[in-house]
Amino acid sequence: MATSPSEHRQPVTAPAPAPRGATPLLGPDDPLPATTLNPDAGGPLLLLCDHATRTVPRSLGDLGLPEEQLCRHIAYDIGAAEVTRRLAERFGATAVLSGFSRLVIDPNRALEDPTAIPVVSDDVVIPGNRALDAKAQAQRVEALFKPYHAAVAAAVASIRARGQVPVLVSVHSFTPAMRGVARPWHIGVLWDNDPRLPVPLIDALKADGRWCVGDNQPYSGRGTLGGTVETHATPAGYPNVLLEVRQDLIATPEGADLWAQVIGDALEPLLSLPSLTVVHHYPRA
Repeated sequence: MATSPSEHRQPVTAPAPAPRGATPLLGPDDPLPATTLNPDAGGPLLLLCDHATRTVPRSLGDLGLPEEQLCRHIAYDIGAAEVTRRLAERFGATAVLSGFSRLVIDPNRALEDPTAIPVVSDDVVIPGNRALDAKAQAQRVEALFKPYHAAVAAAVASIRARGQVPVLVSVHSFTPAMRGVARPWHIGVLWDNDPRLPVPLIDALKADGRWCVGDNQPYSGRGTLGGTVETHATPAGYPNVLLEVRQDLIATPEGADLWAQVIGDALEPLLSLPSLTVVHHYPRA
């Protein structure tokens, strides 16, 4: 992935108007590209949920997929939005949640990444994404991708304007198995070179004694480019972490309640660490 964070430095703040004669991607019945909870919160914690919903703009129909596929992990991170909302309520923190399916365009990808608008996801062909021309791709970027990143940037700027250093926590979920291989972790903590938040968070989650905690598992945060954390936190020197919770554990309200409590209990004492109150750049390998 060749995209650098500079691509998102000046995102638009609202969907750009469609070219004259073109059908707008979003209509009056569609949700906003991003939802910001507690925008006037007073603390440094900023929660992000890149894959909060499976919603597809009405103008795109169902992308040629049956309903059962749109309910799967390929369309969104099951349970992640519910955990994010509960954490935002617990901490009175600002949270930004995406308003569209990752199948339309993935805000946690560099725009040059071929999976940003996936043609195939987990061996499922996405008919509505096949043979898109440049105008159709650009329409999704302008109407969905850029406004989401604009909302994140605005939330970061609000925290900075209060004289605080933002602490970014990105909430995702992962499947219990992938390609027939079981994943034993209950939660994964993904990070690159900045240890300030992820290392003590891993220690706190392990100290609970109930959970199998992945350190850069089931995915790695090392050297990744173009994601939301890499765009808004890493280059600015803000402390950050990306959490992956196993989907079967948070697919119900009860599960989301439990895991918001587990994460919140581990996170709460760490937010007062002096190391999180300063900007510090950790060179990437």
